[in-house]
Amino acid sequence: MAGSFMRGIAAERGGPEVLRFVEEPLRDAAGDEARVRVEASGVLLADVMWQQGAVPGGPKPPFTPGYDLVGRVDQVGPGVERVGVGDRVAAMVRYGGYTEYAFVSSETLVPVPEGLDSAEVVCLTVGYMTAYQIFTRVGNLNRGQRVLIHGAGGGTGSAMLDVARLLGLEAYGTASVGKHDLVRQLGGVPIDYRNEDFVARIMELTGDGVDLVVDPIGGENLGRSFRTLRKGGLLVSTAAISKMMGDTTTFRVLVGLLQLQAWNRWPNGKKATLFDVAPLTDKKLGPYQEDLAVLMNHLQAGRLHPIIARRLPLQQARQAQELLLGGSVQGKIVLFPSGAESA
Repeated sequence: MAGSFMRGIAAERGGPEVLRFVEEPLRDAAGDEARVRVEASGVLLADVMWQQGAVPGGPKPPFTPGYDLVGRVDQVGPGVERVGVGDRVAAMVRYGGYTEYAFVSSETLVPVPEGLDSAEVVCLTVGYMTAYQIFTRVGNLNRGQRVLIHGAGGGTGSAMLDVARLLGLEAYGTASVGKHDLVRQLGGVPIDYRNEDFVARIMELTGDGVDLVVDPIGGENLGRSFRTLRKGGLLVSTAAISKMMGDTTTFRVLVGLLQLQAWNRWPNGKKATLFDVAPLTDKKLGPYQEDLAVLMNHLQAGRLHPIIARRLPLQQARQAQELLLGGSVQGKIVLFPSGAESA
């Protein structure tokens, strides 16, 4: 098929400043691929971590960032039967989302009901999925149990609060004061991590701690998070944002990871683990597809309320990442290719 398309390129290691857009010929779908015309793609701190090379095993420049996308199948490779032209789909691609057209393995695509806002759907593929799988598959939490969520005002943090409310969990969230109203709006109890000792505050609010902590900060923060757990509680480490932001060292990150293993040997009933939603898409497609379908059903029924911080044109991906790194964003930033629906 003749034509061309735009896609973002991280040409070298670095932050938002390394992003540029190029126009390339539009090729046909090959093998098990579906060619997807992108309606919306999400912006995550994980995108910047890939660009910086902060995640082991990540892509090497030049590559297209973008962890997740929603779009419509434009063409399929020979023999693809699982999806067809015109199907609306979602995918967590890990990188490759900042583009007008994406080439995605058809096996990883999840159907999207017509009528759903593409920006809200793209919130589900990583943030809501991470929350849902941590609370249900990793933590096996029951209604009424307590969770502490760090970074509760951001895209993933706000998703965690929304899922916690859906599941009937008692949620506490660390956030800057400017995001406290959002934390309350999503059913959480806000904690000012800049001016309060969140360990002491949790104990004051709960008496004996929480059942699960989600910690994307890493480094020295892990030890403090572990102290908020009640007997039998679980600490889930999802990232090491503190290293990306320059707030800690690689050595401290590694020490934190070693501590996770050591804590599991303590005879206090408390546990700690690492979690990354991405391997589930590689090794266990079934759970990912099942859970995303469940989340879309909840969204369609009005039981979930994703917070969209900004809707920006695709070519403003650099500005989107800069906004995210600025720390004031409430909810998720979503990019829209030219001609895609952004309302």
